[in-house]
Amino acid sequence: MRYPSETPEGEPSETPERQPTAPPRPVAGKRSRRHTWARLNPLLRLLILTQLAFNIGFYAVLPFLAEHLGTAIGMAGWMVGFVLGLRTFSQQGLFVVGGALADRYGVRPVVLAGCVLRIAGFAWLGYADADWSVIGSVLLIGFAAALFSPAVESEVARQAVVWEESGGGPRTGVLALFTVAGQAGAFVGPLIGALLLAVDYRVVCLVGAGVFVLVLAGHFWLLPQHIPGRERVAVKGGLGGLLRNRRFLALCCAYGAYLLAYNQLYLLLPDEVERATGSQSALAWLFGLSSLLVVTAQLPVTRWAADRLDLRRSMSAGLLLISAGFAVVAAARPAEWTGDAGLLPAAGLVVLLTLGQMLVAPAARAWVPDLAVEGRLGLYTGAMSSVSGLIVLVGSAGTGSLMDTGLPGAVPWLVLAVIPVAAIVLIPRGGTVRGQAV
Repeated sequence: MRYPSETPEGEPSETPERQPTAPPRPVAGKRSRRHTWARLNPLLRLLILTQLAFNIGFYAVLPFLAEHLGTAIGMAGWMVGFVLGLRTFSQQGLFVVGGALADRYGVRPVVLAGCVLRIAGFAWLGYADADWSVIGSVLLIGFAAALFSPAVESEVARQAVVWEESGGGPRTGVLALFTVAGQAGAFVGPLIGALLLAVDYRVVCLVGAGVFVLVLAGHFWLLPQHIPGRERVAVKGGLGGLLRNRRFLALCCAYGAYLLAYNQLYLLLPDEVERATGSQSALAWLFGLSSLLVVTAQLPVTRWAADRLDLRRSMSAGLLLISAGFAVVAAARPAEWTGDAGLLPAAGLVVLLTLGQMLVAPAARAWVPDLAVEGRLGLYTGAMSSVSGLIVLVGSAGTGSLMDTGLPGAVPWLVLAVIPVAAIVLIPRGGTVRGQAV
């Protein structure tokens, strides 16, 4: 594996995207989750645990924000939606900035700066009682993630390639562990937040800040000043090459179609649960089902896919499963089932969508290092999140419009079933790595 170097003038040398080669086959035998974890280097273990801690701290606070803004602070509904949208924009939309900064200054300073901003943002949110104060704290919280998330994700992807090329196994196995850690944090975080909410939302925010204090201290102590093989490059000049990289942009669009579908867990699914049962109380069980599936089945699914599918086929199979999930609800809508029976199509959607996610997400992340220009992995990792986030923003607005048009209830679901299938044609051809058993 070649790594970037700087010219004497300090400008990075731009080389074409790397062409992957098949990794050496690892030692035969079933690779358990524990076995894989034990063979990871200390840096990878730290980064995977980082994702767990990030999501515990984040999901302890954010799921309860809308209720806090509407009841404790008394914000109007449109203002609550505006604040939540600002948080998403300041995070997802600026991932490309955080990725570029990680390429320029290294992982450690960007992660540490992001943790400091997240601590300040959560603490500020706990005491915010005016609109301007809430907006400022939420923007800070979002921008913090725009710093540390692409830095961590890009380094995990780079280390996964090193792991693969050294014969440890396919890179998707490492990225699957990263996904499991994040989902476990997303499952534990709301439970902690719900317990603390019985005291006060300010306590929830301060505990969330405390989690990031621990993360900051751990990374200040354990994260290397310089990670071998990762050289700093100038920020200038990377974006032009990225915008001319058609294969990478095509991957972003296909990944954006998946994220648009996944975002319907927060838009179409609550509406369907409300229609079927008269309340949204069942949503917690459906979200719990999704988290449980990822935590228990992600690694077996990844091992299965690595033995049989290359990255393109893995993404295609995942998008087909996602499409099938929306088709199930569309087919059931004319029957207008209610009660427990009415929840069955929604449960089918959650299961199929989650299985599709298990195939799409690790494959897309594993592909980025092969499409990125040398030394620009942080930029490309952040750009994939930013481009796909823009697709979700536009697509969700369109989905919301479909819900308000008075068309038959199956129409939005049919449209969402078509989009993942159409996205398959966007997935780049060639240049993928065939995985081996994890």
